[in-house]
Amino acid sequence: MTGDDKRLRRIVIAGGGTAGWMAAAAIARTLGRTVDVTLVESEAIGTIGVGESTIPPLVNFNRLLGINEADFMRATQATFKLGILFDDWKDVGSRYFHSFGLTGKDHWSAGFQHFWLYARSKGHRQPYDEYCLELIAALQGKFGHLPEDRMNYAYQLDSGLYARFLRAMAEGDGTKRIEGKIARVELDGESGDIAALLLESGERIEGDLFLDCTGFRALLIEQALHTGFDDWSHYLPCDSAIAIQTASVGPAMPYTRVMAHDAGWQWRIPLQHRVGNGLVYCSRYLDKDAALERLLGNIEGQTLVQPNFLRFTAGTRRRQWHRNCIAVGLAAGFMEPLESTAIHLIQRSVLRFVRLLPLREISRHDVAEFNEQQDQDMLQIRDFLILHYKATERRDSPFWRQCADMPIPDSLAHKIALFRETGRVFRKNDELFAENSWVQVMMGQGIMPRAWHPIAEKLRDDELERLLATIRENVTSTVARLPEHGAYVAQYCGASDAQAA
Repeated sequence: MTGDDKRLRRIVIAGGGTAGWMAAAAIARTLGRTVDVTLVESEAIGTIGVGESTIPPLVNFNRLLGINEADFMRATQATFKLGILFDDWKDVGSRYFHSFGLTGKDHWSAGFQHFWLYARSKGHRQPYDEYCLELIAALQGKFGHLPEDRMNYAYQLDSGLYARFLRAMAEGDGTKRIEGKIARVELDGESGDIAALLLESGERIEGDLFLDCTGFRALLIEQALHTGFDDWSHYLPCDSAIAIQTASVGPAMPYTRVMAHDAGWQWRIPLQHRVGNGLVYCSRYLDKDAALERLLGNIEGQTLVQPNFLRFTAGTRRRQWHRNCIAVGLAAGFMEPLESTAIHLIQRSVLRFVRLLPLREISRHDVAEFNEQQDQDMLQIRDFLILHYKATERRDSPFWRQCADMPIPDSLAHKIALFRETGRVFRKNDELFAENSWVQVMMGQGIMPRAWHPIAEKLRDDELERLLATIRENVTSTVARLPEHGAYVAQYCGASDAQAA
């Protein structure tokens, strides 16, 4: 056998949906004809398809693939997203905003929160929110592209339409799609690797590398290779969700809204042609019928589809790359959609796989590196999600009392204690959520630092006030010049009714 014959050329993707077609599009666009990409999916198997809210790294993913933003947004009925509005999380009646932007102006030695905290001790009364461009723009329903990418944003989109958009792109770049249900995963008797997928039609799909995009079923990584799963439901107790779509009744705001209730929370995500709604809850404290009644009683607009009921367990696959199989998306693990990380985790694993793609035999060092980085992503996101439940003053229901009393990972306990005592947040190993995200959520949930960095006290009172006033004025004047979000979307990427169908 020649060297070229040993090349790992045949990549088989099991399953479509957002995960499968994001993987196919990225691999085919990046590697071109150096690999053969085959995707197997069945129209008879539905996808979860509720991931409609995203975070800013998706902007870069689309740019890496050379996707025209306006075309993509038109095709997916997308709107812009500047952050998430949290209602009733700290306590009933409370509200805070987690924006995608920077707040204020950092010094190299300390974040802006230190200067704001010191000013607050001197009688300063302006809220921390007033120093963030994206936050103020979101609450005023404004949006516009600014020079030098000064506005950080993501998208609110129809994930089913996104998968369709990526499919057309991937097939145009040479991906072969095979319609059919997977009947069995065939393992190599000698190596234990996956040798082929056997379809119900009798067709046999051989490959060198297999991507498991089969969702919660995890047909390859778990049912065939028995990789194992770490259950995190003791930290993230919600295990059920109901999703439903409604007609729009007002202008689409450039943010996602999440509203806590006594057994979980509800989302509201405005797209161009409709609104995505859902109720996430813990079945220990709320049954399915009561959850549906609660959701239907707290939506706006006519329902467009039948409700979609989901059950899940928060956690992660113990190895997301095992032998010659890489799990992507829900097959790799599940984080509830509180901070819109589902599509991001697909993106991270796909791009990481492309970077570590072997030329010939799979290196155990590549596999170990991939798994370690994926595990770090999952753990860091897990801690950020736990923060929303643990740092609460709510004691009005058994669910919230359980969350307040539950033990938390040492990594999160350290982060909370460090911030409470010093106002500091340290970002480690290319961590997804930046310092300002942690600051906004911790203060929004009621964790206020007791101290600040001494650099803040270097400024005289008048210098400090002038600095803060200048930042506020820049935010106010910039937002005043921005167009209304809905009008900007209509002009930039407005979709026709036919595209929504």
